[in-house]
Amino acid sequence: MKLISFKHFVIGVCMFAAAGMALALKPTTKIADAGPAVDLEVLIPKTFGDWKIDATIVPLIANPEQEALINKIYNQTLTRTYVNSRNERIMLSIAYGGDQSDNMAVHKPEVCYPAQGFQILRSPTVSTFTSVDGSIPVKRLVATQGQRIEPITYWTTVGDTVAISGTKWKLQQLKYGLTGKIPDGLLFRISSIQADDAKAYQTQDAFARDMLKAMSPEGRQRIIGNLTPAT
Repeated sequence: MKLISFKHFVIGVCMFAAAGMALALKPTTKIADAGPAVDLEVLIPKTFGDWKIDATIVPLIANPEQEALINKIYNQTLTRTYVNSRNERIMLSIAYGGDQSDNMAVHKPEVCYPAQGFQILRSPTVSTFTSVDGSIPVKRLVATQGQRIEPITYWTTVGDTVAISGTKWKLQQLKYGLTGKIPDGLLFRISSIQADDAKAYQTQDAFARDMLKAMSPEGRQRIIGNLTPAT
């Protein structure tokens, strides 16, 4: 029997050490367990500014397969429709997950809308929304189904940071992982049924700004993380 070569011995030791290190660095602590529990029903105000809940319109409802996936990914979801004195309506959907590891990644509109039979008329574009606390990078897209045209604005968070690009999302996840922590996160989505997407985005920004302004600083941090202050 041939003796194992020194080269192969070293390679084997390195592989064993790498496997052990990977296991040792595997995140085990959920940061969601360290702070106050999130209750979206309480966190998001039912009335604010010129907006109030409109119970006559229900936002997009997931099919059974999508519902099962959403329940697996998220701890909580909140869907509401708001209306103002000008009869402008905004559909709000928030999904919060206490575990934003690889197998619990947020479910983005460009994925879930087509799964509901929609077509994405315009691919997601990156924009900036300015809130009372600073600038928020957001994604905007337009989904259609028959005569329904639905401009959408959304952002996602990982831990205390808004991360809308896949690269930044992964970097934030790795940052927490190196400290042994599993980040929480959420998806914040607002949309409206309107053919003029430029006007729709203006109304959506106004809605989000009014909503965040009505929330406590702690509540806003849950929704938008820590932002660079607006100048």
